Amino acid sequence: MTKSPKNPSQSARSDVSAAPVLEDRRFLFVCGKGGVGKTTVSGALALAFASRGKRVLVAMCNTKERLSAILGSPPIGDEIMQVSERVWAVNISPDKALREYGEMVLKVKAVAHAVFDNKYTKTFFRAVPGLSEWAMLGKAWFHTTETLPDGSFRYDVVILDAPATGHGMEMLRVPRIILDVAPAGALRRDAEAAWEMFRDPARAGVVVVTLPEELPATESVELTTAIRSDLGLPVHRLVINAAMAPLFSAAERERLLGDARLLDIEAPLLNTGTPRLALVAGARRAMREAVQHETLERLRHAIDLPMVTLPFLLDEASTPAGTRRLAKRL
Repeated sequence: MTKSPKNPSQSARSDVSAAPVLEDRRFLFVCGKGGVGKTTVSGALALAFASRGKRVLVAMCNTKERLSAILGSPPIGDEIMQVSERVWAVNISPDKALREYGEMVLKVKAVAHAVFDNKYTKTFFRAVPGLSEWAMLGKAWFHTTETLPDGSFRYDVVILDAPATGHGMEMLRVPRIILDVAPAGALRRDAEAAWEMFRDPARAGVVVVTLPEELPATESVELTTAIRSDLGLPVHRLVINAAMAPLFSAAERERLLGDARLLDIEAPLLNTGTPRLALVAGARRAMREAVQHETLERLRHAIDLPMVTLPFLLDEASTPAGTRRLAKRL
């Protein structure tokens, strides 16, 4: 067989050599279709930034928490906790975040609790479109404003592990909606400050995560276009997660797929046993590699972004060791 092509994850670094340095941003959204590995990428980014001396907060949005598994920490709840050296995390509860916001606005904790813990006002707040999304997004943004006694920022970078595509886009739109409809006051003031940061490519931006497969790639192209054109937010990276190292060249893939199609007609002696199973396994791998190659080429032509390709991990998938490997790639 001919020499296999270079591993896509090895060639990805040249794509980002002149790109903006992500850890210099104060706020990063990690967005993408559900199941593409946003939490894995968020954790790996956090470790990568921490290794360069940054204090990092990873904020999740009231989700089924799995960041603790990939970082090797205790379960992460709605209180900020340290999960690794220079890395903190929180799984934001919208009800709790809204109550905390009320405490800051009303100034008196007892009054805030009386308002925000009342079952009738809770029902009302849940019925207000976008309020839960803003409670979570606003809390994550607020942590970019916190300072330590020496005046430095408590967190150098806040990474928001955003909800899946549709819900994530709704969350990204909320500050602009508040600016359109809210009267002057604390809510509008904070939304304006957050929106100003989110639109500033020097302070914030979006990282889009996808898989080297047709449907996630299609959704990522649409998502990137919508974020840029509809919302006017900067997108800094496309991260292609779980890319397989190719075993076959393009010619070998074509030959394997052709042989598999002819199995039942021209190779009756191979219809059973190990030779047939080996050929079928090779053809399946060749098909996956062909789809991956076509998807990567399509993404490079459709999205004008620096791209990072992360390797498919088998034994180390969703483990602290695997996350550290991905962090080195990032």
